[in-house]
Amino acid sequence: MRTAEHYFEVPLDHFGDGPAGETVTAFAREYVSTDHSAEETAQLPWLLYLQGGPGGRGNRLPALGGWTKAAARDFRILMLDQRGTGLSSPIDRKTLPLRGTEADQADYLAHFRADSIVADAEAIRLALGSGPWTIYGQSYGGFCALSYLSFAPEGLREALITGGLAPLSGPADRVYQSTFRRVAARNAEYFGRYPEDRGAVTRIARHLRGTEEFLPDGERLTVERFQMVGSFLGGNTRVDALHHLLEDAFVATPGGGRLSDAFLDQVRGTVSRSGNPLYALMHESIYGQGESTDWAAWRVLQDFPEFSPDAPEPLLTGEMVYPWYFEQDPALRPLRSVARLLAEKDDWSPLYDPDRLALNTVPVAAAVYSEDIYVDRDLSLETAAAVRGLQVWESADFHHDGIADDGEGIFSRLLGLTRSVRD
Repeated sequence: MRTAEHYFEVPLDHFGDGPAGETVTAFAREYVSTDHSAEETAQLPWLLYLQGGPGGRGNRLPALGGWTKAAARDFRILMLDQRGTGLSSPIDRKTLPLRGTEADQADYLAHFRADSIVADAEAIRLALGSGPWTIYGQSYGGFCALSYLSFAPEGLREALITGGLAPLSGPADRVYQSTFRRVAARNAEYFGRYPEDRGAVTRIARHLRGTEEFLPDGERLTVERFQMVGSFLGGNTRVDALHHLLEDAFVATPGGGRLSDAFLDQVRGTVSRSGNPLYALMHESIYGQGESTDWAAWRVLQDFPEFSPDAPEPLLTGEMVYPWYFEQDPALRPLRSVARLLAEKDDWSPLYDPDRLALNTVPVAAAVYSEDIYVDRDLSLETAAAVRGLQVWESADFHHDGIADDGEGIFSRLLGLTRSVRD
């Protein structure tokens, strides 16, 4: 493959409410197959990839493979670092204080949602001299695709979405009411597959209640942080990785059984948000429209006592964000007050235009995974029905990270669906 790096200066505020004239950097890396000559490449249409998150930088590819191999046959792939991530004016506990007070920091972060990401993308498209382009949104990238279809459909040739049909309205609470149920069902499925791991999880939880264990960063591993390894449940083959994590959790020591350094090191890589603090800060805001989210997952959790860290046999959790993240994770602790202000914010702007989506003319195809624990199947189909012409391919063969298992096949299927309409 050949790569090229692109930097753009885009307005911090595309909509006129923030500091006039202030800009942020938007970085994107272009990937092209060497099967195309330089002359042929110049004629290829662009495909913009919008990754999941929020708060994750664009994928860094060592080679074309999976969906990128399929896409590179027909496109120049543009891998965007969404604002605040990677090389696009990155945000973390060290950089955010440059904005001033905690209130100033929260106001700044209000410009880092899907509506602003879409406006960046349109500015980039025009700077590249591209006509309407193809977008591919995975997970949160699919949420951004719906915002794109709402506010700038003239910039789109077609849209592909995998595991990313967001609810268009309603409080964040109903998202978590649905996803907690799906995570509970996925726990049951996992423990049915690996019965011995039910005892292993319970043993670790009991051990952590009575014995102090510390992660490599020096922070104590609590039961609730350990439960975060449930993020493995969102994938097909990742459940096997969870089993491998648990199988050698304990080692014998002169003081009795203790959690092994190897286990603690792996857990730290899963539960720390040092690499993507925006995920924790902005996660619930992706559902915020006209009202505060007010720590929705934490409130809804009270209806699901089986997830309590004090439960006799606690279940593993999913991608939810709780206030205690900002007390127990050293990468998030300095951002605690900012997170509270974002949770309390009650004047979030709309992320979607239901009327415009009901009149949509852009070819759209979406993969919906029947047992997705992150983006609920029923809420996804509700959204699909509200977008004119959106074609759904539903599958029970994959979980949320389906493109990691068969990216080439899924991408090709969705592209075929959009082409069947357009052509």
